[in-house]
Amino acid sequence: MNKIGKKAFLKEEVKHIDVKTIDSTPIIDAMRDMSFTSRDTASAADIMNRMIKDEGCTIFLTLAGSTSAGGCMQVYVDMVRYNMVDAIVATGASIVDMDFFEALGFKHYKGSLYADDKQLRAHYIDRIYDTYIDEEELQVCDMTIAKIADSLEPRPYSSREFIWEMGRYLTRHAAKKDSLIQTCFEHKVPIFCPAFSDSSAGFGLVRHQWDHPGRHLSLDSVADFRELTMIKMAAGESGLFMIGGGVPKNFIQDTVICAEVLGKDVPMHKYAVQITVADPRDGACSSSTLKEASSWGKVDTLYEQMVYAEATSVVPLIISYVYHKKDWKKRKRYNWNDLYVK
Repeated sequence: MNKIGKKAFLKEEVKHIDVKTIDSTPIIDAMRDMSFTSRDTASAADIMNRMIKDEGCTIFLTLAGSTSAGGCMQVYVDMVRYNMVDAIVATGASIVDMDFFEALGFKHYKGSLYADDKQLRAHYIDRIYDTYIDEEELQVCDMTIAKIADSLEPRPYSSREFIWEMGRYLTRHAAKKDSLIQTCFEHKVPIFCPAFSDSSAGFGLVRHQWDHPGRHLSLDSVADFRELTMIKMAAGESGLFMIGGGVPKNFIQDTVICAEVLGKDVPMHKYAVQITVADPRDGACSSSTLKEASSWGKVDTLYEQMVYAEATSVVPLIISYVYHKKDWKKRKRYNWNDLYVK
């Protein structure tokens, strides 16, 4: 492999936006009197801030897609640090391939969607639209997951339990101290990845089980569903801030129905914002509207907003607005991870 040639591709780092240094309040205020996606974005910001101000409302953040690699990683860290989110449901890629990856000291790089992908493959470079990842570094991430698994008691784990151990590992070994996993560990904010193996974690855990065929850990997605539903039952009132769709969106919405199956009467999610580019006409969960979710008994329709936009273009505006409104300073901090402490 030509290392010199590879460096020519991996030279401009993706820099994560810091919403604390940019006050989007005047932009959101102006958008409120505009139309189309601008007005929807302002509405989403208002609903998000209403969640913050609503005493007794637990806020769930869901992450799907590649916004963490695309420059929004610090936004999600700050949402946890400044008490805007109480639990996270994410894809494994968002948590492992992007956040844990950077916590180990690696970077994402600015690339081009017009690149020769055969040439990228020859250099062991993976492409996410216009963003590059060094595959050799990603495999270090895989093997670090295997190392963590090797150190744990061989039994079934929920993804929340395993990610908690990843956070513990980072407190001792992180090259970058400001990761989402470590910040959540320090603030007792649980992270769930129901499809955890669909990521670098999967490769590492397969290696772990391969090396320990008779005695290894496994992941229990049913435990994820039960533990997430436990939060909804304990919290009662709740709000959702959803980036993309997929498994995270469906899992968190389904907690209302799961509680009902368990004989518990819980309210639908009171607030819901979804930012997506998916078209609802294909009937898929990722693209289904929040009004449609109401027909299933999952989401109330009083405070809901679909924002049809690529998330890196509007999430910083929304969260900067909420940060600079400062209502998070008066908000109660929940430690839902304590639900599972024996």
